[in-house]
Amino acid sequence: MTQPCEHLSGLSPEDFPPQRTPDACEECLTEGTFWVALRECRSCGHVGCCDSSTGKHASKHFNDMQHPVMRAIPPAAWTWCYVHEAQGVLE
Repeated sequence: MTQPCEHLSGLSPEDFPPQRTPDACEECLTEGTFWVALRECRSCGHVGCCDSSTGKHASKHFNDMQHPVMRAIPPAAWTWCYVHEAQGVLE
């Protein structure tokens, strides 16, 4: 793996806020659609569906809000920076 970007460096699980909609994509709940996997925004706790899902709501959240980092849900060590298209691992 390449060196993580500055957005991912030194992150731990405690750096993420509580999930706004635990175990569910906010937009999919509203739309009545389904998701494949979930991602949580480090900046605000938004939970959106991954890019394998029809809605791609996590990426749309980044495009709308410019919050750069997310992690896999259920809480996992895998992280992603949208700005640098880099993956990382929580410490």
